[in-house]
This record gives sequence, structure tokens and C-alpha cells, in this order.
Amino acid sequence: MKSIEWTGERVRLIDQTRLPLQEVYLETTDYREIADAIKQLKIRGAPAIGIAAAFGFALGACEFKGDAGLEFRRHLEDVVEALSRTRPTAVNLSWALERMKGFMQANGGRSVEELKRLLLDEAKKILAEDIETCRRIGQNGAELVPERAGILTHCNTGALATGDYGTAQSIIVTAHEKGKQIRVFVDETRPLLQGARLTTWELMRRNIETTLIIDNTAAFVMKQGWIDVVVVGADRIASNGDVANKIGTYNLAVLAEKHRIPFYVAAPVSSIDFQLSSGEAIPIEERDPAEVTEGFGKRIAPLNVRVYSPAFDVTPHELVSAIVTEEGICRSPYNETIPRLRHSARD
Repeated sequence: MKSIEWTGERVRLIDQTRLPLQEVYLETTDYREIADAIKQLKIRGAPAIGIAAAFGFALGACEFKGDAGLEFRRHLEDVVEALSRTRPTAVNLSWALERMKGFMQANGGRSVEELKRLLLDEAKKILAEDIETCRRIGQNGAELVPERAGILTHCNTGALATGDYGTAQSIIVTAHEKGKQIRVFVDETRPLLQGARLTTWELMRRNIETTLIIDNTAAFVMKQGWIDVVVVGADRIASNGDVANKIGTYNLAVLAEKHRIPFYVAAPVSSIDFQLSSGEAIPIEERDPAEVTEGFGKRIAPLNVRVYSPAFDVTPHELVSAIVTEEGICRSPYNETIPRLRHSARD
């Protein structure tokens, strides 16, 4: 099972809105369908969104008819616009599009047909790099997990959210593969239940002991001493270590501090926005109120009730025990350690 892959002729992705009851795949050569899949959460998770955007860019290039370089570039500007406005919080989307644009500019002397092939190769390279990145995150982060541990995680950070293996979930899986005795508590993650629908599905397929809890139960299981570490992912990290992640993450960080439990964030370096000095500048996506009032087809709130439904919140860096990346683990002071990741990733 892979969240997204290239079949040789088209992009193939699993429709995550149909899980866990149905395993349905979407195959397409149309960048518009990629954009819609991102917007409709058929594909989700910051790294996977970036990969999808890269393939969307390449598919947009491949559909162009003609050999006029200027018209080709104007066409791709429309493609980028359509993809970039799908979801604003995850920095991997803009990172991937900027990388594809930069690659095209660096190969500006090539013919349009050559560029189409090269852009597709670059998208496949981004996918392959993400898979290796996730493996390294798992290896780096597994050392933070005790030999016997209860782990609390939030939303979905597994293979479904990445090219493969996952970010925070890669740490969990790697610890399990190393023989550590772990028990994972999974927040359901309201309102779209990514934890209940996706994370439990993935962990159980790997025969990892898994317990689903409603979001409101986290404090109680911490109080009972069942949680040794909290491990979450990130959609964007500011240069000071502030972390934007699925709504409810901030709650867990506050609770972890109260109960003196390490709170770890796992993400690739591509999720770090080195241009942002703090999380206050991170744009927070707001979702359709119907996801709260009519979740999964059942009306649960009065008609015309006002709804505030941010998809993400920002956890202050003071609450983050460590940030695990493919380049290593960094700790406070993050305004010193995070910039080093930027340089090491370039080397």
C-alpha cells in the first residue's frame, strides 16, 4: 500500500476518504484531479501533498500541446496557481512547486518535449527522496523511545501521509522493528478522524498493539501513567521551533508538559519554513463547517449554528522536547539548532 506512486503512465493514489472500509485508488494524468484530490483530502499529510504537487506540476507540463517555450511557461504558471491554492498550511506543497519551477528554469535551454520528460523524472526523484527521508527519521527517532513504552500519537503520520514509512509513525514502526515493547494510543483526531480511520488501520496491519481513544481521553491516560512519550508530525515548522500540526496537537503539548512527558515532533527538513521567525506567521487553513456539523453524512448540530474549524494549530517551541528530522535531532534553543539543519541538508 502506497499513498502515491507513478505507474509508468499515470499517477496512482489511494483515496483516503474511503478508508478504512474501502481501499479505492484514483489513477489520473490530469493535474486538476491532483489539485482536487489534495483539496478534498483524498491525499493528505504534508510530505504526500508535496509529492502530489510535484506530480501535478509534471502532469500539467505533459498535457501542453506545442513547442513554444514562452507559452509552455505561461501554461505552467496556471498549473502552479491551481495547485498552490489547494491547502495553505503545509509548506511541503510550496516547497515542491518551487523546486519544480527551479528545476525547469535550470533546464531552460531544453526543448519542451525534453522538459516534460525531465520534470516527470524530477517528481519521481522527490518521491524517492521522501521514502529515504522517512526511513532516516525513523532511525533517528527510535532512539528516543524507551525499551518498554506507551506512545501517544495524533492524526496520521504514516505511509499514507508520505511516500512511505511516515514521519512520526516511522519512529513508532522502527522502534517496533527493533524489538521494543510498545503500545500505541491513537487519538481519533476530530472532526475527520484521521487517527481512527487511518492510523489505526496502518498500525494494525503491522501487528503493533494499538488502542484508539477519543481526543478528550488523552489527559486521563496520561494521568494513569500509560504514556511515556508523545510523538506527532508537523505540517510547517518555523525557524524558532514553533510547530503547526493537525488541530489538537497544541492540546497534547500542554498536557504532556503538565504530566512531564516528552513531546517529540517528527518532520522532514522540507517541512521547516526557514523564512518564518515564529509560528504566528503560519497561515492556518479553515475547513468547511459541514465537516463539523454533518460529519460523515449525519447532522449533529442545529441548523445555522456558527462554526470555527481550523485544520491546524500552532504549538509554541517551549513545549517541544525535540524535533526529529532526517538530518538528526535538534533541541532547544531552536533558533540556533534549526538553522544548522538547513546547512547540513544542503551539504
